[in-house]
Amino acid sequence: MEPFRLGGTMTENSARNPHTEALLTLAAAMFRYSIWPSLGVGVVGVVVFGLINGMPGVLGAAIGAALAIGSSMLTLFLMRKSAGAGPHIGMAASLGGFILKLLLLLLIMAALKDVEALHRESLGITMVAVVVVAAAADAMAFRATKLPTIIPAGESTSDS
Repeated sequence: MEPFRLGGTMTENSARNPHTEALLTLAAAMFRYSIWPSLGVGVVGVVVFGLINGMPGVLGAAIGAALAIGSSMLTLFLMRKSAGAGPHIGMAASLGGFILKLLLLLLIMAALKDVEALHRESLGITMVAVVVVAAAADAMAFRATKLPTIIPAGESTSDS
């Protein structure tokens, strides 16, 4: 029976490829470590900015949190999808995903700039706070997994 992994199950190739297995393990750990703190910071942002700025603060903070959490989840999705393709494709997917996220966020922010129903500063501050917490959680997940950063050719993670 294959173990459950975020975004699907392991492929036959991933069970043999130490790079793929390491990336899938890291993506699952990053999800576990970041989802609850990110949601928590988003909720705190909604409550705090709701108290300070009323309904526009609630709406702005909720949109900011949703954008930041969605961005983090897109990163994990790309990690999962590119894991079996090799390190060079993984790096290309990371760079392409980063550029795609920047463009999407730019377009969304441009579309929201004149919306009177939301408080822009609440959106921005909440978004930055969630991104910082998610990045810190991702770093903690990497340290906690104790994955080797260099895996010599021909070795597998089960040989350790």
